[in-house]
Formats: sequence, structure tokens, C-alpha cells
Amino acid sequence: MAAEKKKINYGHELTKGFLKENPVLRLVLGTCPTLATSTSVVNGVGMGIAATIVLICSNIVISALRKVIPAKARIPAYIVIIASFVTMVQMLVKAFVPALDESLGVFLPLIVVNCIILGRAEAFAGKNPVLASAVDGLGMGIGFTAALFCMGTVREILGAGTFLSGIDTMIGGSFTGFDFTGLLAKIGLAPMTIFILPAGGFFVFGILMACANKIAEGKGLKKAEHNGCEGCPMAASCAQKKAEEAKAE
Repeated sequence: MAAEKKKINYGHELTKGFLKENPVLRLVLGTCPTLATSTSVVNGVGMGIAATIVLICSNIVISALRKVIPAKARIPAYIVIIASFVTMVQMLVKAFVPALDESLGVFLPLIVVNCIILGRAEAFAGKNPVLASAVDGLGMGIGFTAALFCMGTVREILGAGTFLSGIDTMIGGSFTGFDFTGLLAKIGLAPMTIFILPAGGFFVFGILMACANKIAEGKGLKKAEHNGCEGCPMAASCAQKKAEEAKAE
């Protein structure tokens, strides 16, 4: 109740996901889909938009039902709500952007267990009003999409020599993106395939994380730290954490 009575700064809730609490580069959540789908800008942005839609819709519903859902059944209830929206989004993608659905493969339905979405449901939507939860979902979704865009840009240009390749399959039209391979060949260079492989993904991910933390620290924000289980929104219901506590006792 106290959380609902306090005045909510919607501007802060929207922008915190851009840098201060960027889910990928600052909180290190959703790493698996980030590395897997950021081999190209189109795939990364497609995943980001799909996850953002699910984030906003699930946050709204979970917030609206927060007083109805029993505390002991909240995690299964959250997963059912999230899975419902993921199914809707996947059906829309299959119907209107089948090429993107094929490119994202299993990572599109796996949004159901994306720790960004479940984490925001547990840490924010389950404790705050509907409008604030919707704004939080939008901000986190934008931050997630921006991180995927940055990673996809670096990996696609350096690893494939293209930019926005395949965009025609997403938005239609005759524009197929930019191809730099001919220009690179003229100066005796070739794309570095390693950047579209897992090793290159981890390298770019680490560099972008370092840059994000440096910028954040320059703005006076708290340095990102690993806080163990206590920093996880799922800590209260985590079987591993309970087992460790029981062993310690």
C-alpha cells in the first residue's frame, strides 16, 4: 500500500531502463536471447519489439490482478499470463513476418521464461499501479531493444559486412539494407566472420557492458555489481537459495 501511495515519477520509470537499469548492459538479464539474436540488426530489433510488447501487456495485466493473485501462486500465475501474450505475439509474427519467425526460431517462444519479463513482473508490476507498470515495461523494452540494436550493428557490420540486411522481410518494400563487402574487397579487407559467431558475440557484449558502465559511472550512477542471490527478484521463491540457507543452518 505504501508503494502505491507514494508519488510516482513516470519520467524516471520510463528512462531508468535506458542506461541506469538497462536490463542487458547493466543488470545482465536476458543474455541468452541477446547473444543468439544479435547476429543482425533486423533479428535483434525484431526480438526487442516482440519482448517489449510482451513486457508492456504482461505488466499491465499482472499489475491489475496483483491484489487477486495469491502470494503463493504468483509465479505460476505470472508465467501463465506471460505465456498467453507470447503465444499471441508469436502467432502475429508467423502471420505477418514469417521470415523473422524463422530467423528467431525457438528464441521467440522462449520469451516466456525471459528473466527480464519475469523479473519486472516480480520486482515491479506485482507491487505498483497499472500505469506505472506499463511505463516500466515500455522503458525496459526500449532499453533491451537498444542494446540488441547496438550489438547487432557491431556484429553485422564487422562480421558480415552488411547493415540492416533482410529489412525488406520485416517491413516490406525493395530496400534490402546496405552491403559493404564490395567496398571492403577493393581495399583488400573482408568481413570477420568471428563476430557473428558466439565468441564474437561475447566479445562485443563485454565491450558494450564496459562502455555502458563507464558512461553510467561518469553520470554519477552506482557502479554495477554482482549482489548474489539477494539481488535477484526471484530470490524469495528460489529452491536453490532455500537449500543453501537450510544447509547453512
